[in-house]
Amino acid sequence: MGARSHKFSLRRAPQAVEAIASRRFDLRQRPVSDAGWTLIEMLVVVSLVMILASMALTQYRNSVQYAKEAALKSNLFMMREAIDQYYADKGKYPDSLETLVSERYLRAVPKDPITKESDWETVQAEPEPGTLSTATGIYDVKSVAPGNALDNTRYADWH
Repeated sequence: MGARSHKFSLRRAPQAVEAIASRRFDLRQRPVSDAGWTLIEMLVVVSLVMILASMALTQYRNSVQYAKEAALKSNLFMMREAIDQYYADKGKYPDSLETLVSERYLRAVPKDPITKESDWETVQAEPEPGTLSTATGIYDVKSVAPGNALDNTRYADWH
């Protein structure tokens, strides 16, 4: 009985030694107590976060610029509508934008959201043929903002 158990244990001894050695010296497997992030994993995560943050910042800047341009278009439309309404009521164009405010066609002259000022370029109307009057008035309003919009058109060219 002793010989048999001795033979049996000798067969299993190399497997047991190999199993113990693989547990202690295998560098590919991390023990449960050392669970965590490696430096490479941290660099990959930080890089991804930075890429996503830069994309979000670009989108935010474009959305702010888009909102300013939409407000500028709205202000131009509102002032042009007031000029047209004044012409329809009075039969002549207003002398200035302040005339539209004093006659209550506008509550106030709006500010240009790009320049943050109330200065607008006014276009004088041509005198009507066959009339002796040289008084023309304001026919159109344009922005004095420098530069181009997101669609690469100049602000002064908007109609």
